[in-house]
Amino acid sequence: MAENTASQIDYSVTPDTHPEKVTRTLVLNEGNPESKRQELLNYFLQTFDQYDLLFETLACEEAWYEKAIPLRHPLIFYYGHTAAFFINKLITAKLISERVDPYIESTVAIGVDEMSWDDLDDSNYQWPTVQQVRDYRSKVRALVASFIQDMPLEIPIIWESPAWIILMGIEHERIHLETSSVLIRQLPISYVQPHNYWQHCTETGAAPDNSLIEITSRSLRLGKDYDDSLYGWDNEYGRFEVEVAPFKASEYLVSNQEFKTFIDAGGYDNERWWTDEGWAWATFSNNDGKARHPEFWVPDRDSYRYRTMLEEIDMPWNWPVDVNCHEAQAFCRWKSEVTGKQIQLPSEAEWYCLRESIDTDQPWWDKAPGNINLEYWSSSCPVDRFRTGELCDIIGNVWQWTTTPIDGYEGFRVHPCYDDFSTPTFDGRHNLIKGGCWISTGNYAIKDSRYAFRRHFFQHAGFRYVESSAMTNTSSNPYESDALVAQYLAFHFGETFFDVPNYPEACARICYEVSGNTPRTRALDLGCSVGRTSFELARWFQHVDGIDFSARFISAAAELQERGKIRYHVPTEGELGDYFIADTAEIGLDDIDTNRIRFTQGDACNLKPIYNDYDLVFAGNLIDRLNNPTQFLGMIHERIRPGGILVITSPYTWLEEYTPRENWLGGIRENGEAVDTHTGLQRALSKHFEEVRPPFDIPFVIRETARKYQHTVAQCTIWRRKY
Repeated sequence: MAENTASQIDYSVTPDTHPEKVTRTLVLNEGNPESKRQELLNYFLQTFDQYDLLFETLACEEAWYEKAIPLRHPLIFYYGHTAAFFINKLITAKLISERVDPYIESTVAIGVDEMSWDDLDDSNYQWPTVQQVRDYRSKVRALVASFIQDMPLEIPIIWESPAWIILMGIEHERIHLETSSVLIRQLPISYVQPHNYWQHCTETGAAPDNSLIEITSRSLRLGKDYDDSLYGWDNEYGRFEVEVAPFKASEYLVSNQEFKTFIDAGGYDNERWWTDEGWAWATFSNNDGKARHPEFWVPDRDSYRYRTMLEEIDMPWNWPVDVNCHEAQAFCRWKSEVTGKQIQLPSEAEWYCLRESIDTDQPWWDKAPGNINLEYWSSSCPVDRFRTGELCDIIGNVWQWTTTPIDGYEGFRVHPCYDDFSTPTFDGRHNLIKGGCWISTGNYAIKDSRYAFRRHFFQHAGFRYVESSAMTNTSSNPYESDALVAQYLAFHFGETFFDVPNYPEACARICYEVSGNTPRTRALDLGCSVGRTSFELARWFQHVDGIDFSARFISAAAELQERGKIRYHVPTEGELGDYFIADTAEIGLDDIDTNRIRFTQGDACNLKPIYNDYDLVFAGNLIDRLNNPTQFLGMIHERIRPGGILVITSPYTWLEEYTPRENWLGGIRENGEAVDTHTGLQRALSKHFEEVRPPFDIPFVIRETARKYQHTVAQCTIWRRKY
């Protein structure tokens, strides 16, 4: 154990006001436990304090609470979000049991990738004050530092290690260091102020002429092993072997000067150079109704100025242009037309061909071979400043858009404490960006990192182009590869077996029957999974909230709500399987007003305050999957109107994997006497509820393969909140 314990050092009041700017990602399989503990503690404190420094660039109160763009929360959310992430993940991993501030942790938990289920309605939030979030961050800083000092630690650090959860929080905060810097860059210039820690480059001039450099063919093995020496997110692991044909790559990233030739040629006015999706964005992207120039160009009479994170400066024509994927693709189509060559963005594999010329990685280099990791400036720099062989900016300066939608490699699996980091992006709508930018630190800066954003999304991202005939599959469907989600799509929307009725539909029908004396205005489906019960409840209730802890489930439910169909794959035996389509029209849901439903990711034990005033709450197969069901039952009355109905179904399969034994409601002995779960429910609910009728059974069947099924019987209990 480290000599100084957390009880001896008050980390909450000793932040480093000037944390070291250049950091290195931890190597997981080197050193002894105590030196690694100190290294991890230092890395955490540097990360936490550097994030605080970023927010010192905000010049006024409005900067914290005004959205930089409509599809993002205000910065006060992100300031608290990274600290709350540590607490939420430590609780999920059952490494701590108590929250620091339940209100802040529910308010800032979810909503960072403009998914259709993200709640971005400001009227649903009562944001904390800046000082409240500062105080909260101080408490989290002290708690995490203490945890690091006291946790068990062995080398190597692996997925199952408590230290992995800490690294998860650190690397997550480093992601938001970068994404928050983009939002700060998008704020009005009057809302930000210069800062000595965040100085932009002053080297500017005319851009060099770009040219195409030949790249030889090669065989690549992408993906890393699960015992890799560096922390990784789930999508980095696995294996993908690919043969890359010869191609040519642009010597430089596309500069502001080179991109202006596209603008001067009418680039934003000619539909033929844009994809359908891109043209829709370009013609409806802002209040003026049309995009006219890159996001960070500032019109200035007949020319442009340039917005860095904190200042407007004369246009640095030899810096890389910052664009989204649509703009990069349109430039390539225009370039193809004027050159007669097949110009496009590189694939992920083609970018890795370029990356092979750099024989080191962030933890081991002496000085970064590119404008990355905050080792030089807090901005881009000239495109010819960092050369490796015949190419410049293989890494750093700005991210490089690719043609490749993100998907998992063969062998992909989610981390149990963060099952929704990647899978919601496996939808064909998120393209990979490679190489990092000037503020890419931590995992962002390593060779194997894989990050993807929606094609209209602005990051500190630009592009280089290639002359290539490579084709990219853009039809990724996560529900064909996510076995658990596919299983539940089949359970909710597929055929029935052994004359057992569809369980989610049957539960909805029961909710309808027992709610006859209520107004049927608002219903809450907690643990909604992929949404069948929520759809059914919308037949009768004017508004239905469907909430599940898993973004993978919510993603599928929201996809069905939006499109009405989802294709999924169910195994039959071994590697064989069948494809099915969940079609809301085919199962009689097409007459439902799906606008009545709002699907949201959330924690049943720490719901946002907006989830209240319900006529009915349905908790289907939920309580035996909660860490603390007594806590849930003790506060659920706060969400229900007097006279409202609570319906609980569960097979009572208590497992310590989900619920510590001391928190089981039943299936236990007290003083030698058996206590069943129904008795536990009566104890927990009797103060605020009366039981409406005796409990009864509801069977259900879940198909695993063509010849293996789970046949289970849940018990249903019905409760009315007392007046």
